[in-house]
Amino acid sequence: MNVPASLYPFSRHYFDVGGPRLHYVDEGRGDPVVMLHGNPTWSFYFRNLILALRPGYRVIAPDHVGCGLSDKPGLDQYDYSLKRRVEDLGRLLDHLGVTENATLVLHDWGGMIGMAWAVRHAERVRRLVVLNTAAFPLPKSKRLPLALRVGRNTRLGAWLILRRNAFCRAAARVGAKRRPLPAVVRAGLLAPYDSPAHRVAILRFVQTIPLGPADPGHDVVSETEQGLGQFRDRPMLICWGMRDFVFDRHFLAEWERRFPAAEVLRFADCGHYILEDATAEVVEAVRRFLTAHPLPKN
Repeated sequence: MNVPASLYPFSRHYFDVGGPRLHYVDEGRGDPVVMLHGNPTWSFYFRNLILALRPGYRVIAPDHVGCGLSDKPGLDQYDYSLKRRVEDLGRLLDHLGVTENATLVLHDWGGMIGMAWAVRHAERVRRLVVLNTAAFPLPKSKRLPLALRVGRNTRLGAWLILRRNAFCRAAARVGAKRRPLPAVVRAGLLAPYDSPAHRVAILRFVQTIPLGPADPGHDVVSETEQGLGQFRDRPMLICWGMRDFVFDRHFLAEWERRFPAAEVLRFADCGHYILEDATAEVVEAVRRFLTAHPLPKN
């Protein structure tokens, strides 16, 4: 997989999570900032934020199994469940010694995975940065978009995602709204997903969206939702692309209802890939937020 070093100039690290190897970025020194990507991105999505924060923080950005530079096992080797994602994250952070003063930066599925881990380890988490994501069920006012319903529920959708790379290509095309992604950035986002065998995680993320009690992962979502109250006293920054057709105003309203003290920055002309649309503004907002909410020193 070829990604220009000028865009992704990070050392590669790997950790065995019980079979597959999970790739992660580990840059800088200081209090840990853990960045968790969603579908269909990878740690490449956080590249500019990693570069901005690594002079003063230890920045950790894993690629979920099946994504980015991590191993991409078949379904006979890895179950691609939400439960397993949370377990993988826990194993990695234990291995890296992230036991206190962690800041989580969450995007898309990274929000559910990260907060599911966080509610079980609330004492380790001190600050939260939320970027077009969720840590609770689909809001009652929101219907799952048609494109996701097709990908989740139909054989045609599965074929399009695996064989035609439709999900990754569509996200690269519509995820940014201010301006089209530069070709080199679009290529970087798509690079790990260059064959059907390398798109299993993309499909399983869509197929396992938990909508009801009978769906796999719904128990994890419910547990996470019930535990969110532990974080009402933690500083939270929300940066939200208002033109995201999935994580839209309905999801933002849920975050605001649950965390009324959070600082909220709305970007009216930005979409799901908020870190691509509003790179400079979001990077500066995160840097300012971290400075404004210093952590206690031992």
